[in-house]
Amino acid sequence: MKATLAGGCFWCTEAVFQRLKGINTLLPGYMGGHTENPTYEEVCTGKTGHAEVIQIDYNEDELSFRDLLEVFFKTHDPTTLNRQGNDIGTQYRSEIFYHNDLQKDEAERFIAGLTAEGVFDKPIVTKVSPAGVFYEAEDYHTNYFLRNPNQPYCVAVVKPKVDKFIKAFE
Repeated sequence: MKATLAGGCFWCTEAVFQRLKGINTLLPGYMGGHTENPTYEEVCTGKTGHAEVIQIDYNEDELSFRDLLEVFFKTHDPTTLNRQGNDIGTQYRSEIFYHNDLQKDEAERFIAGLTAEGVFDKPIVTKVSPAGVFYEAEDYHTNYFLRNPNQPYCVAVVKPKVDKFIKAFE
């Protein structure tokens, strides 16, 4: 089964979701914009309309879409519009791109549940949108954190998210 999630920088989301059992493949890329075949540099301008996403192919016998949503909402801030920490712009928005009506319904129910429970102090701004064309990111983005753990952004931003995931889901 396929899932596509935008939760800020795809280096962070990829590094977190790679640690889940039941992931077959995981690719960073772009979705939700109006420019065909966007480049990273173009997406970073915010002018293409794309979000940085991860596209996950997962084994439903080991992992449910709800499991993915639980990790997604515990490892990024769904209450900040077009921003994750110091990463600012529409490309860093929080969005769930659903691939079927079951995913759409599950995402909307999950968000409604988090809201009803008052899990976050501010309103959730995560959009739930139909999946569109997925553009795979340039090769150097794949496994970015695994290949660049000492890069300053990875040390300051990615590693704390991975640590948060490990603490919440060990």
